Amino acid sequence: MKFYICFIIAFWVLVSSVNAEINNQTLAVLVNINDPESVEIAQYYQRARLIPERNIIYLSFKPGLNALTENEFKVIQADLNKKVNSNIQGYALAWRKPWRVGCMSITSAFSLGFSREYCADECRTTKAIKYFNSQSRQPYTDFKIRPSMMLSAGSLESVKALIDRGVAADYSRPDATAYLLSTSDKHRNVRAINFSKIKKLFKYVFKVEAIKADAIKNKKDVLFYFTGRQKVKWVDKNHYVAGAIADHLTSAGGYLFNSGQMSVLKWIDAGITGTYGTVVEPCSFRQKFPSPEIAMYKYLSGNALLEAYWKSVLMPGQGVFIGEPLANPYKACILGVDRFNRFHYLKNNAVNYVERKYKSCK
Repeated sequence: MKFYICFIIAFWVLVSSVNAEINNQTLAVLVNINDPESVEIAQYYQRARLIPERNIIYLSFKPGLNALTENEFKVIQADLNKKVNSNIQGYALAWRKPWRVGCMSITSAFSLGFSREYCADECRTTKAIKYFNSQSRQPYTDFKIRPSMMLSAGSLESVKALIDRGVAADYSRPDATAYLLSTSDKHRNVRAINFSKIKKLFKYVFKVEAIKADAIKNKKDVLFYFTGRQKVKWVDKNHYVAGAIADHLTSAGGYLFNSGQMSVLKWIDAGITGTYGTVVEPCSFRQKFPSPEIAMYKYLSGNALLEAYWKSVLMPGQGVFIGEPLANPYKACILGVDRFNRFHYLKNNAVNYVERKYKSCK
């Protein structure tokens, strides 16, 4: 816990002046050659993001499984290690299943390598990652970590819609709001302790509503939605802007299909572009879930979704990341801190505001 607190304290004072470096040239798309749906997802994503053919990596394993065993994964990992080059900084996993490897999520297994240090029996913490809240521009070069994100949803068509939203998000600078919900579920409401502080931190750069409620409804401007519930009502009754992030802190949100709790895919199917959930019992350790303040800070500072979300989780071994990795609404923006410890955007010395990349960050 002390380790986590030190990182949180560091967050308040660090200023990110680095733009995202994970892009279509440094992201590899992993494909299961035995799964026609995986191949179709990869092809659609490659076209949408203009990903070079050299970055498409074909793997081979049985399709349709919810989980891989440790031994099955190690065979796949060995094959991947032969095919990936050192320029690759992150992965997009182009399949809807599997989402788990033994006691780890599949995104963490591919990113960190399978290790029981990232697992936990009973209610215990797991190994932390140095990528957490870092200023790293190249996670593999700096930390030997390739953050991963699944291109998954409730259906193939929903995956394609997810990809389209991610592309549409770039440089969009939406006039949107962060909704931070303090719920009646005391076991899953552990992140709410920081919500009032987050509202003050972002007061001058982004609209934040810290609400005591179990759900929101009929909101038209959602970019961030962080809550804690087994199931969230009215997920499909809001409008989520392109690039939106949402998650509900609960034990089995990352159990993607046929879960007794709400699957995080409900967020994706409702229009969210990035989400996160745990695949095995994490207990209510905040370190195992996204830190809203860090995810927001990194995203508003021009990090791609893959970077911002991964940097917000100290102990991601049990959690699966779902979304479009390269979505970047605030690409090229730089969020700074003034002498009163208030966030503000540094001046954009653009030559024009016609091209999307020159849009004002405010």
